[in-house]
Amino acid sequence: MTDGRLWSYKDIAAHIKVQPDTVRSYRKHGLLPSPDHVESGKPYWYPETIRVWVANRPGNRGRRE
Repeated sequence: MTDGRLWSYKDIAAHIKVQPDTVRSYRKHGLLPSPDHVESGKPYWYPETIRVWVANRPGNRGRRE
């Protein structure tokens, strides 16, 4: 992993160009990977976790984010 910084909903949303509420909805519906870390009840993910998820999302195969 090249980036040790954890991403929030806002960071993921910026990466995939959607609103943070959309990312929250993905998690609520089981479409987002499990968080790599939870602090004070807030979930966070490593950038690589999200990059792998984006690469394998239905409808996004072959697209580079």
